[in-house]
Parts: sequence; C-alpha cells; structure tokens
Amino acid sequence: MWTHFEPVHAVTYFHPRARAAYEAVGLRGYWRGYFAGRAAPLGATEAAPVIAAFFSFAPPMVARALPAVWRLATPQEALRARLTGAVQALAELTYELPETHLAEAADLLERAASATQTAGRVLGAVNAALPVGEYPLARLWQAATTLREHRGDGHVAALVAAGLDPVETLAYKVAVDMSPVNLLGRGWSEEEWQAARERLTQRGWLSGDGTATDVGLAGFEAVEEATDRAAAHPWQTLGPDGTDRLRELLEPIARSCHTLIPPGSPIGLPALPG
Repeated sequence: MWTHFEPVHAVTYFHPRARAAYEAVGLRGYWRGYFAGRAAPLGATEAAPVIAAFFSFAPPMVARALPAVWRLATPQEALRARLTGAVQALAELTYELPETHLAEAADLLERAASATQTAGRVLGAVNAALPVGEYPLARLWQAATTLREHRGDGHVAALVAAGLDPVETLAYKVAVDMSPVNLLGRGWSEEEWQAARERLTQRGWLSGDGTATDVGLAGFEAVEEATDRAAAHPWQTLGPDGTDRLRELLEPIARSCHTLIPPGSPIGLPALPG
C-alpha cells in the first residue's frame, strides 16, 4: 500500500504548483518550503525536534532553516500553503478521473489513516490531529500524508533499533541504489560520509570496494520487514476487501503522481508493477 499512497503525498515535494504555493507565503527556495511545510504540524518548533523526527538530515542543515522560517511564514500559513499546493497538483494530475472515484478513494484512505496507532510516532500523530479537509483531493492528500508520516516514524524506530545512524543509513542506500547527490544534498559532508562507510565496512554491511554484503542486505531487509509490521494496523483495520478496493482506486492516481518522482530520489519508491 505504501507504493500507492506515497506518490500521492510526494506531489508536495516535486510539483511546481506546490513550490509556487510556498513561495506565495514568502517561503522561497526549495528547502524553506520543505522544512516549513513538513514541520508545520509541530508548531513553531526549534531545530532539535525536527532533527530527531526527520532523521536523515545533518543537524546544521536543519538549524539553518529552523526556527528562521517562522519569521517568513507562520506554521498556520505553511500548512495552508502545503495543502493548497498539493490539492492544485493533484487536481492537475487527476482531472480525468470522476469525482466519485476520488471521493471513494478519499473515504477509504481516511478510514485507514484514522486507524493509525500514533503512540511513539510524533509526525504521524501531529498530522492525524489536523482538521479533515472539505473536498476529496484535500482529504485524500492529508490521509496519505498521515499514513506516510506514521510509516516513516516506524521506519526511523526500526533503523534506531538496528543501530543505524542517519548518515550510515544514507551511505548504505547509496551503496545499494541511491545517488550520492541525495546524501550530500541532506547536509552531510564528504568526511562524514566516508566515516559512515568505514563504520559500515567494519560492521560487515559493506565490502572493501563499497558494495553491500549479504550481511548488509539481510540487515536492511530486516529493517524493512520491521517497518512493514509496524505499519500494518491501518490495513488490518480496513480489511482485505477494503484494502484491495483502495489499491484499485489509488492505482491510476499513484501512476500519475509517480511521473513526478525523479529516478534515484531519496524516497526510494519503487516503480509500480505493470
């Protein structure tokens, strides 16, 4: 299900209308919009909680954005901008689908999102507490976002339990299937990257030439399995029939949204089959 709802959420990062909505409230530059929009449900927070919750960004990069962005736009303005931009993006991407299709998808996705277990999941909890949107596309995007952040919180917990720090996690992904530009784009220096690779090599996750070992592949697969287990409750609540129906409804929406996601992005989202 992640492969079907993550693309819906991701329009906020990759669609020009999302960028324009942030710029309209004074958040010029990609990272200002990103940090303000994603952190806004937490309120006018300082950098420390975001460093912890977002996990993969170097602390100095977060500290350059927060709390400075709140002098440009309030959290409430950032929330309105992110929803406006996402809805405009989805409207452009789904205009061929009937309103009944979008409304049914929003209903089912909201049912799944309302079943998230938010204890210990900060980003999932603050997104689940936001008001429900008035229109199907707003409801669809917000439910996808709640489920996405809920799953992400569980993924971070699985990484921490596996003993992986943020730069080690990214360095491992670069060794497997991610562009190095994403690691450096998150604020980690070459020296920090090299040190993380050395730690992964000492741990047996990377070989001497920097490729993933069988130990590393098995270790990260265990992290992914733990993430999936922790994210299962909404789909168990929705039930097999409801989940299958939602997957069917999300399929054309996800495919359209997926066209925005660049190859090798740090989201790590696989292509939809077929």
